[in-house]
Amino acid sequence: MSAPILTPPGAGTAAPRQPLSVAEYEQAARAALSAPVWDWLAGGAEQERTLAANRAAFDRQAVVPRVLADVSACDTSATLVASRSALPVAVAPIAYHRLFHPEGELASARAAAAAGVPFTVGTLSSVGFEELAATGATLWFQLYWLRDRARLLDLVAAAEAAGSECLVVTADVPYMGRRLRDARNAFALPGDVRAALLEGGAAGRAHRSTAEVSAVAAHTAELLSPAVTWADLGWLREHTRLPLVVKGVLDPSDALRAAELGASAVVVSNHGGRQLDRAVPSLTALPAVAEALAGRGCQVLLDSGVRGGADVLTALALGASGVLLGRPAIWGLAAAGEPGCTRVLELLAAELRHALGLAGCADLTAAAELRTTPLPCPAWSAP
Repeated sequence: MSAPILTPPGAGTAAPRQPLSVAEYEQAARAALSAPVWDWLAGGAEQERTLAANRAAFDRQAVVPRVLADVSACDTSATLVASRSALPVAVAPIAYHRLFHPEGELASARAAAAAGVPFTVGTLSSVGFEELAATGATLWFQLYWLRDRARLLDLVAAAEAAGSECLVVTADVPYMGRRLRDARNAFALPGDVRAALLEGGAAGRAHRSTAEVSAVAAHTAELLSPAVTWADLGWLREHTRLPLVVKGVLDPSDALRAAELGASAVVVSNHGGRQLDRAVPSLTALPAVAEALAGRGCQVLLDSGVRGGADVLTALALGASGVLLGRPAIWGLAAAGEPGCTRVLELLAAELRHALGLAGCADLTAAAELRTTPLPCPAWSAP
């Protein structure tokens, strides 16, 4: 399947065109997906205030460019946790990619491999480890804290055997947030989309539709432990050789606690606005977390709200070493499978290189030294 062709609004009989920005893929994905699946991807918790605030936070930040720097060649390469990456970007964990395209995570992982960036396999992946390892992608593994510790350790061992380069422990989901779009849709997984890493991918609670209930939320409530504590993270540190990344950190005190327990990185994230509505936007929380961890050997990554290369530049300037890209990667997958996801990552790379050059940055170190200034209103909001 080739990359999608879009017709601009008001274009009449003008020739259709391919998307020229990461953001344009949102329209293509929405057109490709059923309304319930689109809501599952695009929606947030409760009134979706945090979902909107994530973008508003980016729109309220301006970067102060430098001039007269040699930007004839801008180096976008980075080391994220223990992984070399062509960009300061990893594909974020999102469950059940086969909801969006029949090849699911296989297509997404191949696109990540082509882009030279890590691909994060979710606990709720719809494709197994062996198939994903065969794509040649640099794999990370996102771990939800299961009630059954034996199963949890089995997943960790499987991730290690598949060559995963770190464990991304999601810390902000004792249970799923109240995602009202899914409840209104009585959202449930179709029979051919399974959690391949759990119970052999057998059909279960996530596949049983119930009025005004998200079957996926009901399933995760059965699986996940709401009683996990910092002591459990310390226990996990003793049971794996992989670097630990703690995802879902917003408070600097929590970031320091993670570093003290041996985390190699934290991800400043509010789960894309899908957990606590009214949580602080990730970008707003980033500078304080980065300041708290300065000099402690614990890297800071950002997740939630990233929609293009200029957003990556902004995150770098505010203290992140890199970002996790979530929904936009799935927009590409939904629109055109592997070619669409590949195109999104290509566009992101082009946008970042362009932004770096125009900001007077030959590399990511220079980007980290840029000044930013807050704006009184979201001046950059799309019309």
